[in-house]
Amino acid sequence: EVQLVESGGGLVHAGGSMRLTCAATGLIRDDYAMGWFRQAPGKEREGVSCISVRTNSTFYADYVKGRFTISIISSDNAKSTTFLQMNSLKPEDTAVYYCAISYYYNYECYVYPPRYASWGQGKQVAVSS
Repeated sequence: EVQLVESGGGLVHAGGSMRLTCAATGLIRDDYAMGWFRQAPGKEREGVSCISVRTNSTFYADYVKGRFTISIISSDNAKSTTFLQMNSLKPEDTAVYYCAISYYYNYECYVYPPRYASWGQGKQVAVSS
């Protein structure tokens, strides 16, 4: 069974940077995509970014494009680590951030939540103004 564990997060001032990490274990396939999503209080979960393990193709939501960077290290077929480097953070980036794995996307990816099969527990990111 795949397990996703996020780390990082916390409090940062506006304009600052932060990196989130998602460790995936129990993987049994090498054709999948990893995504990052976020949910602010009172709002629906929204997609942030994703990356295809097979092609390294990436997707970014418009509201993070140019500020966030997703990357992945796949040590073997059973484990991988996905990073979300967040720069120029804004107060509106405040949310709980989740990583998730999709077996629907492989060569390219999008951040459509129903296509993601397993989710991490989430990490709080707070950006003060």
